[in-house]
Amino acid sequence: MQPTPTTKVPFALPGLSRFRGYGPVVALILLCIAGGLLNPDFATVENMMNVLTRTAFIGIIAVGMTFVIVSGGIDLSVGSMAALIAGAMIMVMNAAAGSVQPLDPVTTVLLGCALALLMGGVLGGAHGLLVTRGRIEPFIATLGTLGIFRATLTYLSDGGALTLDSTVSDVYSPVYYQSVLGVPIPVLVFLLVAVGGAVILNRTAFGQHVQAIGSNEQVASYAAIRVDKIKVLTYLLLGVCVAIATILYVPRLGSATPTTGILWELEAIAAVVVGGTSLKGGSGRIMGTVIGAILLSVIGNIVNLTSIISVHLNAAVQGVVIITVAYMQRGRR
Repeated sequence: MQPTPTTKVPFALPGLSRFRGYGPVVALILLCIAGGLLNPDFATVENMMNVLTRTAFIGIIAVGMTFVIVSGGIDLSVGSMAALIAGAMIMVMNAAAGSVQPLDPVTTVLLGCALALLMGGVLGGAHGLLVTRGRIEPFIATLGTLGIFRATLTYLSDGGALTLDSTVSDVYSPVYYQSVLGVPIPVLVFLLVAVGGAVILNRTAFGQHVQAIGSNEQVASYAAIRVDKIKVLTYLLLGVCVAIATILYVPRLGSATPTTGILWELEAIAAVVVGGTSLKGGSGRIMGTVIGAILLSVIGNIVNLTSIISVHLNAAVQGVVIITVAYMQRGRR
């Protein structure tokens, strides 16, 4: 006798499921059309490049967040982590530039970038160990480090701003402001990270193991998948993505303050879920995350250009989007 199903299957029109994955793309196209109708400046190449450049920071972090969420985890500390990494980079580069025998500016920038990648890997790996070895829920572990990272930066900056040395800033600024063939460097880096993430998630054994763990951790363990190791690597990968985003962000303003990176975690998680990745883990798409990140930026850009609602309500809009998508995902893995 077959067991009686206990989970309700959501109603769906016949044949509609095959188009479900295109929902974010359709929404993005409709938003772009609406934006162009509301304000002609929206459809200019300059504005589009500006939107994509601003998307790059959150998009790169969201690519790493996709791996963590697909594996069944979450990370609430990415904004604070980026702020701490930015502050540490600036302090080290200023020290190298202001020492008795200062390094040349290019070497100083490379030193700062290396420090950022090291910190991202270490802090991300620490999250993985807290979750796997410490058996702490990801929500609690990363909520705790969120406060630690933010408070540490506030202490280091004495509640103010850490500002990059002007000589180093002049050499570093092209990383954010220069373009290659008309495409801003942050957008190119975002593209490379997205392609790399898609290949890792869809074409490697590591990516298959991440999805298997998110689908059913116990079954994955029975299948000889090293669950703890894979989980640690997903958090480490996210930490590296945060570091890459920070490396691109620092030359934009040349400073780090206690408010740097606030709500980045909300934007990154929103991009992932809007892109179709299930908050319950087990399945996800990097391309969907990319579309989700762009879609959220387009919403913010339209709000700024048309004054439909206050720009101060951008976070509220993103929160509504997360809740709405999570509601639509209920019962679906």
